[in-house]
Amino acid sequence: MDALANLALGLQVAVTPENLLYCLIGVLLGTLIGVLPGIGSSATIAMLLPITFSLDPTSALIMLAGIYYGSQYGGSTTAILVNIPGEISSVVTALDGYQMARRGRAGPALAVAAVGSFVAGCFTTLVIAVAAPPLAEVALKFGPAEYFSLMVLGLISATVLAHGSVLKAIIMILVGLLIGIVGTDVNTGTLRFTFGIPELSDGVSIIALFMGMFGIAEVIANLEHTGKREVFTRAVKSLMPSREEIRRSVRPILRGAGIGSVLGILPGGGSILSAFTSYMVEKKLSRHAHQFGKGAIEGVAGPESANNAGAQASFIPMLTLGIPSNVVMALMIGAMMIQGIAPGPQVMTERPELFWGMVVSMWIGNLMLVVLNLPLIGMWIKLLQVPYRLLFPSILVFMAIGVYSVSNNPFDLAIMAVFGLFGLACMKLGMEPAPLALGVVLGPLMEENLRRAMLLSRGDPSVFLTRPISAGFIIASLLMLLLLSLPALRRRREEVFAEEEPA
Repeated sequence: MDALANLALGLQVAVTPENLLYCLIGVLLGTLIGVLPGIGSSATIAMLLPITFSLDPTSALIMLAGIYYGSQYGGSTTAILVNIPGEISSVVTALDGYQMARRGRAGPALAVAAVGSFVAGCFTTLVIAVAAPPLAEVALKFGPAEYFSLMVLGLISATVLAHGSVLKAIIMILVGLLIGIVGTDVNTGTLRFTFGIPELSDGVSIIALFMGMFGIAEVIANLEHTGKREVFTRAVKSLMPSREEIRRSVRPILRGAGIGSVLGILPGGGSILSAFTSYMVEKKLSRHAHQFGKGAIEGVAGPESANNAGAQASFIPMLTLGIPSNVVMALMIGAMMIQGIAPGPQVMTERPELFWGMVVSMWIGNLMLVVLNLPLIGMWIKLLQVPYRLLFPSILVFMAIGVYSVSNNPFDLAIMAVFGLFGLACMKLGMEPAPLALGVVLGPLMEENLRRAMLLSRGDPSVFLTRPISAGFIIASLLMLLLLSLPALRRRREEVFAEEEPA
């Protein structure tokens, strides 16, 4: 009965005209940036963080959440029609979706992707409603030692699941942790790593850093891609799949929803790991395995369901534990901090209208996406033909305005430019920016909980091993590192990420 009462409260909040409007804006923006390759949900949310200053916290988070899961829908459109994934999680969809478009079956591929995403979104919303309260109840028993150990596990998971070299991922996390502690020491008031620059006394602006790393770097990187896009506009005639395609899609959609709901909770996993795992599962279970890579409908239905479920499931650790499982959740935590809300299990008890309003808005947003996306496919196709050189100047202008409007400080623009160049250098060196972003967000929280735990234990570091939950997280972290050191697993991990590259 509690779950029904909570969902009823969420429904009351989510269906107010203001929140419905911001949900609609969020899912439309999400679809738009998913359709336009090279912008991405992380850059868009970073650009919109300054706007959340003036919004009601619930409306702001509903809009930002809509952008995230809406981009999963939009990413499938470009993956199927142009073979350019709008979102990283749509890489797997491009393998079979694009081949279906080449055979004149783009319409059914788009329809199955949209319906699969809707079913998975609805299922995951129910999972969040059921799983979040008991998880938050357990989290309320956490002390500083447990939170520190959990954050260590989160960062190690992000390292294991990051693309490319594990060493490079570890380096990026350490750099992020160092950037995160720039500023004034909370306990002593001492300035750290400011190099005599007074603007750094409050730390590096997270908004400027994120816009540089995920905005400017992406824009510059995309300007290098001058290849002509082949868009299958004439192939989109009928959206209705055949009876055989519907029959073959049902089980992959249900399996994808389940896989995404479980793997989306893992730090660093989210929609990308969910989509890839679903593809591998369907390839092994399907009686049409020989068609995978040549236009198998299961290769679209499963991964698209999984990536949308994974995207929404990643809200569970963020909402209940205050731990970001990916870079977008780190940005969401940044939005909560801007609003003066401390992320963690207390949000559910202190701000139930925000928590449950956001959960129910996900179901409403998924319904909006299905109702709007399929009729608007023609418009999205036209947008795909807009040259990127006409888009990037306006993107840069909006980013500059957004960063400056936060504190009216030109220094933040310089920070954004510096991290834009740094982000581009990281891309060239094959170093993912996502682990750095998680390190920046978690760094101050880790330091705070580490010092608090040491104070309470009177300087005894064994507190992290004598408390059962904390010891469990530490052991899990060590096991992850141990497993990753095994040659067979490391080789398999490299094969997995190598298979994603062709798309």
